Amino acid sequence: MPKVNLNKKTRKKRRVSARINGTEKRPRISVFRSNRFIYAQAINDEKRTTVAAFSSLTLGKDKAHVKTKKNDEAKLVGQSLAKALKEKKVNEAVFDRNIYIYKGRIKNLAEGLREGGIKI
Repeated sequence: MPKVNLNKKTRKKRRVSARINGTEKRPRISVFRSNRFIYAQAINDEKRTTVAAFSSLTLGKDKAHVKTKKNDEAKLVGQSLAKALKEKKVNEAVFDRNIYIYKGRIKNLAEGLREGGIKI
């Protein structure tokens, strides 16, 4: 009899991320959302390396940044990550929303990536 994982989050992540795989030309953008911050990183799964990463925590360290709504911060994180990916000559990516529903901050982050010129 196979062992069943009863942890809901683990099962949900496995279901969502099972078919998503990042490459050098098309990295996987993994998102993590906490109550205060949102984190996104572009991952090359073939080499098991992080291509670029950005979070709303790093936005707060910027002197020009003024505290805004979390939804607006998520969009800024997406745009900043897109800018970092453009510098590394990456134009396409695969979006891995993790265990989160595609709405709110997750959706705004994806829209920020698209506005930055990354095709998802």
